[in-house]
Amino acid sequence: MALRLIHVGIGGWGGDWAVNAVPRVPTIERVAAVDADPAALAKARKRAGIPEEQCFTSLGEAMDKVQADAVLVTATVGAHVPLAVEALHAGKHVLVEKPFAPTVAEAHEVLAAAEEAGRTVMVSQNYRFYPAARTAARLVADQALGRLGTVHIDFRKWANSAPEAGHRHYRLVHPLLYDMAIHHFDLMRLVLGQDPVSVYAQVTDPPWSRFKEEASAVLTVAFDGGSVVSYRGSWVSSGEPTPWSGVWHLECEDGEIYWTGRDGPAGSAEGDDIRVTRRGDDGRTAEPVTMLDVPYIGRAGSLAEFARAIEAGEEPESSGRRNLASLALAETAARSVVSGQVEKVTWGKD
Repeated sequence: MALRLIHVGIGGWGGDWAVNAVPRVPTIERVAAVDADPAALAKARKRAGIPEEQCFTSLGEAMDKVQADAVLVTATVGAHVPLAVEALHAGKHVLVEKPFAPTVAEAHEVLAAAEEAGRTVMVSQNYRFYPAARTAARLVADQALGRLGTVHIDFRKWANSAPEAGHRHYRLVHPLLYDMAIHHFDLMRLVLGQDPVSVYAQVTDPPWSRFKEEASAVLTVAFDGGSVVSYRGSWVSSGEPTPWSGVWHLECEDGEIYWTGRDGPAGSAEGDDIRVTRRGDDGRTAEPVTMLDVPYIGRAGSLAEFARAIEAGEEPESSGRRNLASLALAETAARSVVSGQVEKVTWGKD
């Protein structure tokens, strides 16, 4: 049986989920759509072809009137925790958009509710579900080029052209770290197979930035396996844009792994690329790499993993518990921005 899903928060990006992610996964059946804004609800209903009788303006009403197994939360980040807790108290599994919660402490509130209800919470870290990222992680895990050393990541986009007045993106709290780099932080953990222990963040905003808080930064992140990541990210870069996953160079004992990804339309692995160069006494030699097959790409991969894990009674790979370290790295990087110091990354209850 398909997992019966209530989708809450279908304006804006949630509406894109409704059209380009949910219908791609046959193990998911959307049985209701929820948005507190009737206009957003009507627009999404028309765009996604959702029957009127499946549309509601509150999650509580939807859960009362529709038989469902799970709730997908794609509302704004400030609503993630209350909606997730409401769904868990009603006995539903929860898949929530990134970032998991505004803070690690609030994420623990959701995990406590999930434990009490005996239900699954998963965070959609959809950049995990692309072939180049998963192939890079496999090469590192297999030590295909020996032990891993320093990692360099560059992310560049220009998101600075809109008029400043009324533009939501410019007013986000930590728009680089929480809205974008959270993807790269989670990819660091996936690809390296390590967890972060410390981070130093330096804001590098140019004078033309229209963002209220940091839109560009340089980070140094140390990991528990000994690797160090140098990360440069920017929403206001005048340089050549990178794909959304960034451009990665992983220096290994016997050579280098280069990869990049998420550069095509929704649900497509177009633009994924991975290359290996082996170092030898006679120079550097390129080696062919076959990318791993990923049956469901991006957000569809998150949904498919969510349904699979629930059916199998297993913890999904980006469960709420497992995602805490990714959220903690974003939170700690934001703290380093303020303190100007190297900050220790922790994500326990204390």
